Amino acid sequence: MLRKIGFYCGIGFLTLFSIVPLLWALVTVFKRNSDMYSVGTVPFFYNEPPTLDHLIFLFTESNFGLFVQNSAIVGIFVVLITMVLSIPAAFSLARLTGSWGERSGMAIFLVYLIPPSLLFIPMYQIVVWLGVANTIWSLVIVLPTITVPFCTWLLLGFFRSVPRSLDEAAMLDGCGQFTTFYRVLLPQVWPGIGACAVFAFSLSLGNYIYAATFITRSAARTISAGVPTELIRGDVFFWPELMAATLVVAIPLAVVYGLFFNYLVGGFRNAT
Repeated sequence: MLRKIGFYCGIGFLTLFSIVPLLWALVTVFKRNSDMYSVGTVPFFYNEPPTLDHLIFLFTESNFGLFVQNSAIVGIFVVLITMVLSIPAAFSLARLTGSWGERSGMAIFLVYLIPPSLLFIPMYQIVVWLGVANTIWSLVIVLPTITVPFCTWLLLGFFRSVPRSLDEAAMLDGCGQFTTFYRVLLPQVWPGIGACAVFAFSLSLGNYIYAATFITRSAARTISAGVPTELIRGDVFFWPELMAATLVVAIPLAVVYGLFFNYLVGGFRNAT
């Protein structure tokens, strides 16, 4: 009984610890400025009637709509490039016999561990050389250098979980290598592909250092760099608008991550 009580108390504490920031942000979005900065009131309650002024300001008097549009374009292209490169790479490494497959997979994952703070200067030189500086296409070119290694390593575990007997059976039935891959193996790893797509899209949304370094025009920024630049002006913080921008991005991603959570964990388990 004591063990069960301790277990559920721990789960409750972790749940509360995780959800309080979102609840605080949700409450702040609809608070009036006079209510939010009032010292003698309880900050968790609405001491004045809620308002939609902050949401209206976010979508009509700031470039947040452009930030969302730019982030969506960058995210879609990054996902497409990541899938085109990481799926065949993971399949090849999974079917590579001997210790070379294992070592190659770990080597690719180690590339993902290199921090962007060491790479943004040489990456910026490449972006300038390609003539795409100060445009969203600079992020489309650079961000796959982060997503491709990780997604290749993650998909490697999914392809390894598919038995080789399926390859052999398909080839005995007359299928070629590409037909075997497309008709037999690829349907087996669709959950992993979906999980990798979610990861690549969310990483393109959350990357700050590349977005802030390569793009200086406000209209071309993405959410990660545009929101703090637009809604933090000197020592003035537009807290309700910042909270609203956070929730608009965080809630859909949290729902999608929840749907693909088991597949992400399964990919980590198979890859390791």
